[in-house]
Amino acid sequence: MTPDQIILFTLLFFVFIFLIWGRWRYDLVAFVALLAALLTGIVPTDKAFSGFGHPAVVIIALVLIVSRGLSNSGAIELLARHVVSGSRKLASHIGIMSTLAAVLSALMNNVAALALLMPVDIQAAAKAKRSPALSLMPLSFASILGGMITLIGTPPNIVIAEFRRDALGEPYKMFDFAPVGIACAAVGVAYVALIGWRLLPSARKESDSGKELFDLADYVAELSVKEGSPVIGKRIRELDALAEKSDVEIIGLIRKGRRLPGLARIAQIEVGDILVIEAPPGSIEDLIGSMKLEYIGTGTGVLKDDELVLSEVVVPDSSALAGRSAISFRLLYRYRVALVGVSRGGVRFREDVRKLEINPGDVLLLLGAEERLSDITGRLGLLPLADRGQRVIQRDKAWLAVGLFAAAIVAASVGVVYLPIALGCVVAAYVFFNIVPIRSVYDSVEWPVIVLLGCMIPIGGALQATGGTSLIADGIVTLSAGYSPVVVLTLLIIVTMSLSDVMNNTATAVIAAPIAIEIANRLSVNPDPFLMGVAVAASSAFLTPIGHKNNTLIMGPGGYKFGDYWRMGLPLELIVIAVAVPMILWVWPM
Repeated sequence: MTPDQIILFTLLFFVFIFLIWGRWRYDLVAFVALLAALLTGIVPTDKAFSGFGHPAVVIIALVLIVSRGLSNSGAIELLARHVVSGSRKLASHIGIMSTLAAVLSALMNNVAALALLMPVDIQAAAKAKRSPALSLMPLSFASILGGMITLIGTPPNIVIAEFRRDALGEPYKMFDFAPVGIACAAVGVAYVALIGWRLLPSARKESDSGKELFDLADYVAELSVKEGSPVIGKRIRELDALAEKSDVEIIGLIRKGRRLPGLARIAQIEVGDILVIEAPPGSIEDLIGSMKLEYIGTGTGVLKDDELVLSEVVVPDSSALAGRSAISFRLLYRYRVALVGVSRGGVRFREDVRKLEINPGDVLLLLGAEERLSDITGRLGLLPLADRGQRVIQRDKAWLAVGLFAAAIVAASVGVVYLPIALGCVVAAYVFFNIVPIRSVYDSVEWPVIVLLGCMIPIGGALQATGGTSLIADGIVTLSAGYSPVVVLTLLIIVTMSLSDVMNNTATAVIAAPIAIEIANRLSVNPDPFLMGVAVAASSAFLTPIGHKNNTLIMGPGGYKFGDYWRMGLPLELIVIAVAVPMILWVWPM
C-alpha cells in the first residue's frame, strides 16, 4: 500500500470506531475526519468543502423541508385517522400500519413518516389494551423498507443515484429503485405483520396500556421536599411501604446540589432535599399527593400551579436537546418548561435528571403550560408520544400540498425538470402559501445529516483517487475467486448490510458506492446491479437500535432492549437478501 492509502485506511478505521462507539455525534466525527484528511493531504484543499455543494446534499435538504410541508398540511394525519383503528386484530393492525408506513416512506423522508405515525400507533395500542412494543418495531422496520422504493425515500438512494451520475454520466431516476424496493418492502411487510412481532421477547408482549400512554419504561424523576411534608425527619428506608403503595421506588437523595452516596437509605430527609424516584407518570402524581412533594421548578415561581400539564416526548438525534442537559440548555428559565423525568430503556443513571446528558431515543416527561409544551416540542425538534392536538395543522391546504408535490415528482420523473430544481420549486411554493412558515424552513433540515454527507463525500472521493477502492475490490474479488459475479454481489450486500447495522447508513452508502463500481469493473460486468445492491443493503439496518434513526426513536417508547432488535431483524435481513438478489439480477442484468 502507498503512504496515502495507509493514512486513508487508518482514518476510515477510526471513523468506523467512533461512529460505532456513538460517544460523539456522527457529524462531528465526519468533520474531524475531513480536517484530518485535509491536513494529511489525502483530500486536496480545493476539494475541502465540495461535498456541501453536491446535488445529493441539496436533494436531501429539500426532501426534509417538503416532508415538513406534507406534515403541516395535515394530509398524512387525515389518511392515518381514516385507516387506523384500535379494534382490529394485532396482525391486521400491523399489516395496515406497516403498509401505510412503507407507502409514506416512499414519498417522504422515512424518519418523518415514522414520527407522524408513531403517536397514532401508540394510541391504537392503548385503546386495544396491548403493548405498543408489539407494533412499534414492525412500524419502524416497514418505514425503513418503504424508503427503498423511490429516489427520495431514503438518503442512501440519493447518494447512490448521484454517485452513478458522477461515475457513469447519468443518475438513477425517481422510480428506478421501485421494482427491487417494492419487492423487498412487500415481502418484508408481510413478514413483520405475520411472523416478526411474534419473535419479540415475552416480556415485551405483556401490557398494561390501558392505564398509561405506555407503561413499558418508568421514568427516573426528581421531586422536591417542601415545608409541611410528612416525610421530613424520616429516613428513606422508612418510606418503602408508602412508596410501594404508589408503585414508586426511591433510588436516591440529593441535598444542596449533591447526590448522597449510594441510595442514601439511612439519611434523614430535610426541607429542600430532592428525592430521586423511578416510576410511571401516574405513580409520580400519587407520590406527590401522599408525601406532599413538588416538581422541580414549581416552587420557584417560574411555573404556576394552573399551568401544570405533563407531556411525554421522544428525542430524535436531530433535536437541539440531544447531547445537552436541561440545565445547560436553561430549559426551565428560557422556556418555562421543566424536565421532571427521563426514561432510557430501563437503564438507571447516577446523574441528576436536570444535569443528565440527553441521548437520542430518550423519552422525556416535561411539565409546563400546554401552549409552551406545544411550542417547545416543535422548536426543539421533539416528537410527542400522543397527539394532543397541539400542532397547528392547515387542513384546508392538504390537497394543495399534495398536488404541488405530485406535480414536481411527475415533472422530474419524465425529465422535464431536474429533481433538485423541482423540489426547490415545491419548497418555494410551500413557503409562499405558508404551508411551511419561512421561520421553519431551516428548522426542517436535519443539519447533522447534511454535515455528515458534505464531509464524507470528499473522503469517498479520496478513496477512489488513492486507489483504495481498487484494493478493497481486489480483496472481495479474490475472496470470491472462482465463483460467479452473483456470489460477489451477494457478498457485497452482506458486507454493506453489516456496516449499516452499526454505523450511519448515509456514510455506509458513501463508502460502499465507489467499491461497487470498482468491483463491477474488475469483473467486467454492468455496475448497476452492484450499485442497487449497495442501495438496498445500506438501508437494511434491522439488527440494532443504532443502525437507523427510526430504530433509535422507538427504543424508549417501546421499552426495547438493545438485544431485542436482532430477533425480528435478523430473519428480515436474510429475507431482504433472498428477495433483492434475484430481483436485482432480473431488473438490472449483468
